[in-house]
Amino acid sequence: MKKLAAFLLTIVLCCWYSTAFGWGKVGHDAVAYIAECNLTPKAKKNIEKYLDGHSIVYYASWMDQIRHTPAYKHTTSWHTNSVDADGNYVPNPKGDAMSFLEDCIAKMRDYRNQNDSTITVSIRFIVHLVGDMHCPGHVKYPWYKNINFSLNGKEYGFHNYWDEWALTLSNRWYYMEYQHQLDRCSKKEKRELGKGTPRDWLTDNARNCRVIYDWTKSNQKLSYEESRDFINFSHGFAEKQVLKAGYRLAALLNELFG
Repeated sequence: MKKLAAFLLTIVLCCWYSTAFGWGKVGHDAVAYIAECNLTPKAKKNIEKYLDGHSIVYYASWMDQIRHTPAYKHTTSWHTNSVDADGNYVPNPKGDAMSFLEDCIAKMRDYRNQNDSTITVSIRFIVHLVGDMHCPGHVKYPWYKNINFSLNGKEYGFHNYWDEWALTLSNRWYYMEYQHQLDRCSKKEKRELGKGTPRDWLTDNARNCRVIYDWTKSNQKLSYEESRDFINFSHGFAEKQVLKAGYRLAALLNELFG
């Protein structure tokens, strides 16, 4: 019975981790792996030196996994960003993804004068936060709320749909498959997507993601055909966000460590 209880608890925790936070594990891993495949050899070598030889994919969901601990509980609000009605960033006095990301970037611009533990933790945070800021459910407009809607008889929440189900309801791919299928842009296209600062990226994300508030209404019940169409176009939209996050994360890490 004890073994069964432990097994069931593990399943519950895995489900909780995959649906409660930005992108879920598959999405964050896909962002990190696309980025890793576009790192310069020098950047990759420098980064992995501070990750004990691990890939950045290894730590893609680390920030979600430690947020419940006493040492990191204060980072709970640091996964989302708020914007005004025009999509402009509105800082959260308690901290948010953007302010924390910018703090980590500032430290890494001078990483040779930082201690190893600061560098290690900052890299882990940067990898996760660039992913989070591209998740549609993590850009909060003034009217943001957890809308509930039904797809073919099954209920979903606005936040957890975009965190997890938008990627996984259509394809059951793992992160390597997402990289293989999505990472097909030309060098010029990658450079264009990687241009700008994180604040520019947030504005771009906010204005692109605003449409998701029009796609679902509270208590909306979609039929089988409507659900299939909704899953198809929301999945395509989520894929584009994952791809942009991957290229932008690579551009940032190459700038800092390459």
